[in-house]
Amino acid sequence: MTKLSSEQLQFFNSQGYLVIESFASGDEIESMIKRMEQLVDKFDYSSTASIFSSKNQQQLTDDYFFDSVEKVSFFFEEKAFGDDGKLKQPKQLSINKVGHGLHEIEPAFKKFSSSEKISSLMYSLGYKRPVVMQSMYIFKQPGIGGEVVPHQDNSFLYTEPQTCTGLWLALEDANTLNGCLWAIPGSHKNGLVRRFLRDEDGVKFDRPSPSYDKKDFVPIEVKAGSMVVIHGDLIHQSFENQSPKSRHAYSLHVVDTVGCTWAPENWIRRKMEPEPLFDFRV
Repeated sequence: MTKLSSEQLQFFNSQGYLVIESFASGDEIESMIKRMEQLVDKFDYSSTASIFSSKNQQQLTDDYFFDSVEKVSFFFEEKAFGDDGKLKQPKQLSINKVGHGLHEIEPAFKKFSSSEKISSLMYSLGYKRPVVMQSMYIFKQPGIGGEVVPHQDNSFLYTEPQTCTGLWLALEDANTLNGCLWAIPGSHKNGLVRRFLRDEDGVKFDRPSPSYDKKDFVPIEVKAGSMVVIHGDLIHQSFENQSPKSRHAYSLHVVDTVGCTWAPENWIRRKMEPEPLFDFRV
């Protein structure tokens, strides 16, 4: 059971994030890393060269991105390809992330994502009928692992009222050298600053990003196995990985389905209703 203590809940509510050390076991981490190695090895990248970029949102409008909701899809780093259109280095070192249906399709990821400890965590946070809306395996490749600009998860996974919580599991040690998370403590109290909307023309933000002062961010350095719980309104980011070591992570985003509605203009439009982690309605 991963029932949060009153001190942990107090920290989360005041800071907007929480680190739970040793959340995942060594066996769980190994099973997810090994399975991802197999998936990448089998992946034929000639079929698609979809590049994920949190800076160039227009790229995300392609069908490959939209169709990834209930699939296992591969997204390359911006700097992975040369001018000749070929990979500069092996595909294993060129992929930015894999998403967004790992938690439903791949047994190693499904087992962890629907585990008792995940359910207990969401129960501690007050969820009534939580569902995992997306999952991502993030590589943060050595040398080319791209920056993720300051953002809030509620921008992308909006419910009314807002219920998104991010769960970010370090599969490898994450530090300031290899691109750990950074956050502005307490920024979740200032509300949602913008939304990421989908319409017939694709996807776009409804307003420009505010500018943030770098000195307001604090690094969240964690050991492999640590879980970072992220409030949906917390401003967080990660910088480029300029080290020779990767920074693998597995990320889940959870929303409630009781007393709130999923916004139809979100980018995720599922064909099948997601299975709840549990259903606790008073």
